[in-house]
This record gives sequence, structure tokens and C-alpha cells, in this order.
Amino acid sequence: MNPDAIQKMLNEAVAAGEAPGVAAAVSDARGAVFEGAAGVTALGGEQKMDADTLFWIASMTKPVTSLAAMQLVERGLLDLDAPVGDLLPELKNPQILEGGKLRPARKPITLKHLLTHTAGFSYAFASAEYAAYLAAQPNPPAFGTRAALDAPLLFEPGERWEYGLGVDWAGLAVEAASGLSLEAYFQKHIFGPLGMASTSFLPTAEQLARRAALHQRQTDGSLAAQPAAPLAVPEVFSGGGGLFSTLRDYQKFMRVFLNHGAGIIAPGTVTNMSRNHIGGLRAGYLPSANPALFVGADVNPGQHNQWGLGFIIYPGKGRFGRNAGSFGWAGMANTYFWVDPVVNRAAVIMMQILPSGDAGAMKTLIGFERAVYAALR
Repeated sequence: MNPDAIQKMLNEAVAAGEAPGVAAAVSDARGAVFEGAAGVTALGGEQKMDADTLFWIASMTKPVTSLAAMQLVERGLLDLDAPVGDLLPELKNPQILEGGKLRPARKPITLKHLLTHTAGFSYAFASAEYAAYLAAQPNPPAFGTRAALDAPLLFEPGERWEYGLGVDWAGLAVEAASGLSLEAYFQKHIFGPLGMASTSFLPTAEQLARRAALHQRQTDGSLAAQPAAPLAVPEVFSGGGGLFSTLRDYQKFMRVFLNHGAGIIAPGTVTNMSRNHIGGLRAGYLPSANPALFVGADVNPGQHNQWGLGFIIYPGKGRFGRNAGSFGWAGMANTYFWVDPVVNRAAVIMMQILPSGDAGAMKTLIGFERAVYAALR
């Protein structure tokens, strides 16, 4: 692979103001074949972006939680198809929000529902109905609290695909089945074995010194760095969006899926996670109820996207290069990854920009994907 064109594309994206800084990499099963960065960790600062810059990876946490759950399925401590309310009593009798009122669900929630976003949960930033319901509560719970997960469903489990809180509940299932906090479980069974020393819910002071600032796109198109929120041990570790990681570390996670499980999951589990688990339902449509935070989008328009156990799956050739059978996902602050088994490559690109789906960030992502596949030709 010729890395020059990819690096040139990253440099041009920063120069054009699409991102203050960006880091990106491409791996094969053995290691990185391209690793590059451009720009700075914060506008107005001098610290350069690089492969060890720390990013909030948000929903790129979800595949990690899904892998943890599948490790426990392998050990017989979790069951994909059993009612998860037997393990998590809070999900024993779920309620469905319908016409502004709650009614009991007729079907039980399973772990597979939680991992495939078919349980019935949503997010307030994606669903106006959800947002209105939560805003009407006397004391709306804060993010990171246990109460924030006690939200109703929007539909019967298994009825449709809607992006939501399910993987946070799957994280609680991992804790209940393993007897460990999600942070301790990840460190012992995933990050430690893979050598992901800079990935955690609770970054150290040294790691935070390498952290990229979160930037917000302004109405005039400029970007402004936001003050860093202080970090504390949360009441609940968010299996859906709480991790911090680096470009170098996340490649190690992606290579699990190019290396037949890399010794931490069975080869058959890799196959199982990367195949469709939602039947004829279509995944990938993400509406928005909060445009400052999240730009609504169809992740892969024109295709009947599938969903595995932790990832969207491209059923056909992607518009910008990736092949049919590729799978991956993204994080709120415009971090993205995918694995393409056809060419034995995994790619990741990281920025720290809101809103999610920001036009400049999307242009950078598309340019990166095109450059990756051009370099493979």
C-alpha cells in the first residue's frame, strides 16, 4: 500500500477546516500498513495529533461490549436467546411507550435483541417521542447514572431496528454474569490480552494529557474547542459509549476480526458476530431529534443494510470502496471504523467533532475511504 496519497488527503482535510486534527490507520492481519495523522489536538494549541492521541470513541465502545458478551456466551454464562430479564430483573417486565402512555410489552427482551438494536430502546437525541417523554419526567436522570437506563421501549422486542440503549444493558449483563465491573472485565479479558494499554473508561492523568479536545461546529461553519468535562467514576460504566482509546490501540481490537479471534474469541464467534442477525429488518437509518448533537442520516443509503452482533453489515458494494460483507460502526464525535474481509483490511479514522455526522467530518471520512481503496488497487 502506498501511504502518500492517504496522508495527503488527511493534510488537505485539516487545511480545508474540515477537522482541526485527524488520525487514521489501515491494518491487515499482521499489523498497521498505514498510520498517519494531521493537525492538532485542539484548535489554537500546538500539540500535534498522532497515533497515541486519546479520543472519546463513544459508540465504538459497543463492539467491545458485544465481544465481551460473546466471550461469556462461549463460556455458557450468557445466552443470546434467553430472556435477559432472568439475569437483569429490571428488564423482566418492560414497558412500551405508545401514544404518550406506557403499556406492558408482550414479548421478553433477549441478549440478542440488546446487541442488535431490536429490543425497542432508542436515544433521546434520535427520537423526538423519547426526548419528550424524558423531558416530562420530574427529575430527568443525568448521563452516567443508573436511572438514565430506565427508559421505556418504543416497540415490541424484535419488531424493528432502532439505535438505542440496548448495548448499555448488555454491559450490565456482562457485569452480572461475570461478577466484574465492565472496566475490570474489559481490562482482564480484552484490553490486557490485546495489549490495549491506553483504552479505558477511566483514563490516567498521563493518558488525559494526550487527549484530543472535543470541537463543536458553529453556525458560521467554524469549529470551536469545548472545555474538557471533568472525569469521575460513573455510577454505571456505559457499554454503549463510555470508552476512551487511541488509533494505535483500536487497531488491535479490529485485528481480532482479521485474525480468527486472536485467541480471545473462537473463530466461529467471529463468523457469528459478523453475519446478519436481524432477518429482513433494515439497519442504519438514524433520525435526529437534536441537530446540534447528531445529524440524522441513512448510514448506507440505497442498500438493505444488515446488523450483526455489534456492527452494521454492508450487504453490497459500498459507494466509496468497501466490499460486500464489510462491517463496522462509528462514535458520536466522528470516529469511524470498518473491517473488510474481502481485502483483509481494517480501517479506522478518528476526529473529535460535534455534531455527529458533521459535514466536514463526513467529507474527511469519505475521502479517507476512497484513498484507502485507491491505494489497494
